[in-house]
Amino acid sequence: VKLNNEEINRYSRHLTLPEVGMAGQLKMKEAKVLMIGAGGLGSPLGMYLGAVGVGKLGLVDFDVVDHTNLHRQIAHASADEGRSKVDSLRDTILAGNPNIEVEVYNIRLERKNVLELFHQYDIIADGSDNFETRYLISDAAYFTKKPLVSASIFRFQGQITIFAPKSGGPCYRCLYSEPPPAALVPS
Repeated sequence: VKLNNEEINRYSRHLTLPEVGMAGQLKMKEAKVLMIGAGGLGSPLGMYLGAVGVGKLGLVDFDVVDHTNLHRQIAHASADEGRSKVDSLRDTILAGNPNIEVEVYNIRLERKNVLELFHQYDIIADGSDNFETRYLISDAAYFTKKPLVSASIFRFQGQITIFAPKSGGPCYRCLYSEPPPAALVPS
């Protein structure tokens, strides 16, 4: 894997950082990240991962852009209302960096498709908005030994956790053995 001249110019600030340099930038170009969720967390994450040159992004979400999303899901614009979130996010990412690959999965993540998807990627990023999906993602990351970056928000609070099952680290279910009662979870 090499960087072309446009990429060298684009990432020139990274290349001057001893912590990144050419070796680090090439690792980013070779990386394959699967993102679950193309909304409030997935929008900025996808834009940043694309901007820094992560070579392949997979976007999973079954939802469409709604007018009420626009004030907090920055990858989507008024013209995107009614479009699938993954298509809208893909177009925004590629407009910012055409040197990467973006694969869209306009599907609901389920037991029947999660393992096949996870096997295609190096790292999993969870920006989902419900506990059922979070547990499914964590279980699949555990069984496939994929690193999982899990993020969630509630009102003005945010949480981010990195799980490393390959090195024997804990999983989401280890921290929260049971989902909270549905009546306690805001929709």
